[in-house]
Amino acid sequence: MKKVNIGGVPEHFNLAWYLTLKNGEYKEEGINLRWHDYHGGTGAMCKALRSGEIDMAVILTEGIIKDIIEGNPSKIVQTFVQSPLIWGIHVAADSNFKTIEDIKGTRAAISRYGSGSHLMAYINAKKHGWNLEEDLNFEVIKNLDGAIRGLTEERADYFMWEKFTTKPIVDDGIFRRISNCPTPWPCFVIAVREEFIENSEDELKAILSIVNQTTEEFKSIPSIDKTIANRYEQELDDVQEWLSLTEWSQDVMDETTIRNIQDQLYDLNIINKKASYSELVKKI
Repeated sequence: MKKVNIGGVPEHFNLAWYLTLKNGEYKEEGINLRWHDYHGGTGAMCKALRSGEIDMAVILTEGIIKDIIEGNPSKIVQTFVQSPLIWGIHVAADSNFKTIEDIKGTRAAISRYGSGSHLMAYINAKKHGWNLEEDLNFEVIKNLDGAIRGLTEERADYFMWEKFTTKPIVDDGIFRRISNCPTPWPCFVIAVREEFIENSEDELKAILSIVNQTTEEFKSIPSIDKTIANRYEQELDDVQEWLSLTEWSQDVMDETTIRNIQDQLYDLNIINKKASYSELVKKI
């Protein structure tokens, strides 16, 4: 039995992995796939891929592109979620901030440098015409629990995170969402360590085939909306809205999309050079 470690955020996007693991589908192929939750998000998974702690990650597109350019020995093998990620922009419920203009120049809570919450603060700033050097300040808070403490204790002023994941925190009167900021590209990809691709391509193909079959059929799984609502403590209406907005992918990201993402990251000074398609993507 081949042991394979995979990482991802413990969110509804990744329920397909949980379902296939629960059904024992990988074991039928002689693969002992071990899922690891990364509450710290993209930055934590980049670190884990680099160290060999995990072989694969379901990870934010912009974060892994930046990290591969900076030396992460991994490749993108597939788009996992084709639709954009809708980032909510949150402040503490009792904060005086009411609009995007109010948070200009204040402190953004980020899980870590190079994380999705860090990079999306730049996307949001550019979208609103802010000065990227003067109007962005950061406070590292590690994860969602850290963000709750950081905003409540006024160590940071706003926090960007996927809006449906944070909706229960908004409903509980801890956060208040003042706006949304969708990613201008497909949001999640599957990234794999190059060493694993070279040594275990058959296992990798089997893993992708299994999860892709489930994501293709995901929306037609009976009562999937209720399953998500119960598992992730979401309101059923919110889950149904999220399902209507979310599209999974079973395809490799194309060259034009990769180029467009790099162009935008470069313009934002998030990356200081661009990589070729083959340096970032491996077709399995």
